[in-house]
Amino acid sequence: MQDGSLRAYPLNDKDLSVDALKDYWYLNVHDNDYGQIQGICCSHDDRCLITCGGDGNIFTFDILSEKELPKELKVIIPPPRRSLEKEKATEDIKDPDAYSIEEYKQKKEFERKMEEAEEKKNKKREELSALRHDFVFLLQKNQELPKHMQLHREEFEMDRRIFEELDRQKLQRVQLVQRELAWEHEKQLIGLQKLQTQFRDSLEFTLIVHAIRSNHQISTYSLLTLSEKNAPDKKPGDSKWEVLKEKWTALKQAERAEMKTPRGRSSVPRESVVFENEAEKLDTPGDRKPSTRYIESKREKIRRIVEKYDALKAKIMKRRTEWHELYKSKPRDNYENSKDAEEIKEERANIGCYRLKTSTNYTLTEHERMNTEKKMMQLASLEELIRKMKSDMNKEIVSLRDLKVSIIDEIKGLVKELKAIQASLYLSEHVPVPLIPQLHPDEVPEKVIEYNSDVLLKFKEEQEAEAKLKEPLEGCPSSRAFRHVFLRAPPVEEGDPMAGDASVVVSEEQKAVEMEEAEPTEMELEISKREKIKNLYLQETLIKKINTLVINFDAELRLLRHKKLKMDMQMKSADLRCITCCDELIILKKLEVHENLLEEQICALINEQEDIQSKLKSYLAQMEDRKCEIVVLQEREKALYASFEASLGENNEFADFLTDILKKEVEFVLKKGVGREADEENKNKEEDSEKPDSKTDEENCGSEEVAFDGTVCPEGCSEDLFLNTIQLQQQRIGIEKALEEEKKVAADLKKEYNALAKKEKEVETSLDTRNRELEAFQWEKMQRLNELYVVVPLRLHQVQCLVDGEMPRDFSQTLVFTNQSLQYLQKRIVDLRNEKIMQREIHKKAWEQHKQLLQDKKEMEAEIQRLEERCNHLMMEKFGRLVDFKAVQAHSVNIPMEKMKVRIMEKEYEHFVELREWEERIVVLQHQLTKLTRENTSKLHQLNRFCHEKHQLETELESLTNALGGDFQDSQTTDIKARARLESRLIHMTRDVVFLRKEIN
Repeated sequence: MQDGSLRAYPLNDKDLSVDALKDYWYLNVHDNDYGQIQGICCSHDDRCLITCGGDGNIFTFDILSEKELPKELKVIIPPPRRSLEKEKATEDIKDPDAYSIEEYKQKKEFERKMEEAEEKKNKKREELSALRHDFVFLLQKNQELPKHMQLHREEFEMDRRIFEELDRQKLQRVQLVQRELAWEHEKQLIGLQKLQTQFRDSLEFTLIVHAIRSNHQISTYSLLTLSEKNAPDKKPGDSKWEVLKEKWTALKQAERAEMKTPRGRSSVPRESVVFENEAEKLDTPGDRKPSTRYIESKREKIRRIVEKYDALKAKIMKRRTEWHELYKSKPRDNYENSKDAEEIKEERANIGCYRLKTSTNYTLTEHERMNTEKKMMQLASLEELIRKMKSDMNKEIVSLRDLKVSIIDEIKGLVKELKAIQASLYLSEHVPVPLIPQLHPDEVPEKVIEYNSDVLLKFKEEQEAEAKLKEPLEGCPSSRAFRHVFLRAPPVEEGDPMAGDASVVVSEEQKAVEMEEAEPTEMELEISKREKIKNLYLQETLIKKINTLVINFDAELRLLRHKKLKMDMQMKSADLRCITCCDELIILKKLEVHENLLEEQICALINEQEDIQSKLKSYLAQMEDRKCEIVVLQEREKALYASFEASLGENNEFADFLTDILKKEVEFVLKKGVGREADEENKNKEEDSEKPDSKTDEENCGSEEVAFDGTVCPEGCSEDLFLNTIQLQQQRIGIEKALEEEKKVAADLKKEYNALAKKEKEVETSLDTRNRELEAFQWEKMQRLNELYVVVPLRLHQVQCLVDGEMPRDFSQTLVFTNQSLQYLQKRIVDLRNEKIMQREIHKKAWEQHKQLLQDKKEMEAEIQRLEERCNHLMMEKFGRLVDFKAVQAHSVNIPMEKMKVRIMEKEYEHFVELREWEERIVVLQHQLTKLTRENTSKLHQLNRFCHEKHQLETELESLTNALGGDFQDSQTTDIKARARLESRLIHMTRDVVFLRKEIN
């Protein structure tokens, strides 16, 4: 039964053995995997068998007796059907929207469940409606009771926690739904923001704010997008001409620095290292040698002395350095500060020119020069400033509109409160309620593109109507699109029971009030009178508050409107300035080609000048090297002559001969070298002309050889001196050759240097010419720009160039100044006057200080001379001679000598310790010697005793041998053996005594 199968065994009452269970019927009715039989039983009449499986199926089987079983059961095969060809084939379903069998079953099941749910909902609604009717009936009964017997509404609530729990569960469900839809909500929100950014944010609306009680209104500006071509990324300082000017200034400053750089000295202070190794040894107890306190104190004393002298020496050196720096920084009499000169030059270049721009001697400063890039940046900054001012004004107008919206909401609340107060007053006491202001459509233009579900549904209906007109048989695609996106608002149920109940409750309350009306008491009259006064006061206060809000808003609008009118004037002037800038930009673009050409030429000249200056520096360095080489060779030549003179000695009879040999041979070699160079240069051209020269050289050589033979030493001359002269001659030849080559190279370098210097002057002249041409071009460009007409709005009181008290008709010869620039010029005049007076006072004070300093200098020099004389006099009295106190102070301890002293002390201490160890060892050895002496003494005493006993024994033996000679003849051999043994023992003892004596000695 585990696999859902069932077995039936036929049994007989007579035969109930195991063999009878072989035959059975096998029925597989339940599911093989999940249909395990859970229960099996028979009916009450044993006619049926019922099985229950784990797959949820229940099967019944009929149980038949043997009598009821048919005798023969045969399978009846049905005959084949006929006329199948005439029957129509089943048509296939081709509709793509048709449901499949499974989908149809699922739909039917879903509809069944929905019907059941609707039935349950309707039952619950009926129950709730009955409960509402009962509750309304209870409320009516409560209203019919007298007022003191009526129950309050809160008393009808059985348990307030029920509503709190319901609200909490509702809030949890709402939060759960929000969390489930958070991702989808964020996705749709981002998509909406993208669409708004792409379409809505690019739109600009003209907002018009109207006053409430007047016809004043104010509108926003329409903002234009900035043109990208007028806003380049480059900065005005990054232009080519600016870079060139900076480069040129850097070159000039480098030249001045090279000319004015003084040669300084670098002094390296001597480092004083005092007993570092010894200090390390003292600091580390593991590596420190054993030494006495005296040595350590000596070391410490020497170290302190050395540190003291080193500190004193460092102080002296520092003072010397300070004096050296002070004297070095002392300016010359004709000194001129380069920094001040550069600042003056820069100020002169950038101070500006206050002449008329139309004059020929008007000069342009660097920052006043205009080019295309600067003008484009100026135009872009002007447009950006205009846009910023307009956007700021638009923000103020929008904030004013928002203020109006908030005022309208506040007025609505006040009007509602006013109506509630007037409800408790008589009609004769009512004051007319102020009208609630309304927003005009042009005050909220953004609502044109706003939408809600009603607008979308209306749009959907319009789309469907248009689609029906166009394609009556086909569905509109727009309606399909909106079908799944937007939902209709739930219709309001007609005949809401709660609405009817509320009306019934109100009518009942009115009836109860009418029934309970009675004559008021004096207290109630007093209370009603006070309430009336209070309500009248509140009514008047609220109306005043509403009027105040309206008046304040209108005042704010008029102030902002006045501010906008002033700004309109500024914007108009800015627009005119933009037009002027555009005209100037057109002119600058036309002149840009020629300006760029001049700047490129100047750039090329500057680069060429840099190359020439670098070459000049290299040539100058090479020339200095050659001069040094020439000086070295000349010194060698002088040293050679000096050594030659020293080798000759005094009163040498062959001095003239050897000197002539040295000099004449040099001339001959030089002539021969010149002839060889000429032969190499003019090989084939001047062969005939060179032959006589060679002949003359040979003749000269022959004549010189006859007079001075450099190969044979004359008689009487020293052979060593002659050979030394020959060697000096060869050295001199080499030195003169090298000297000639160095001079030749130096001459060539000088020629090239002069040529480059001349070329540099030409380049500098051409550069100055190009700079003047560029300045003239800049002036011409400025004149072209000045020819443009500029619109300047003026008022009558701003015109001050009156002719005979009347305004002139021609303003061509007048100047236009802004108030700011005019005030700046007037202020500058006053500042310059004050600065001039101040500079005069400063100069006067400086001159007086200079005179005072000169006088103080003379007095100080006299005082120094007097003190020096006194010091010298005291030194002569005390020491007997002049002493250099600086050298005495700078004199330090002889460190090596002090080290040797400490080393000697250490060695003495080591020797002392070693001697003490040896003395201790000697004492130990003396103790050992005394001990051995005592032992030897005891052994000697023992030997003496043995000798004495031997002598006694020998005496007794002789007496015995004499008396008993015959009796002891047989024992003679034993005595001889004992005697021999004793003699051998005595020999050994004597040897030990000799050895001990040697050790003692």
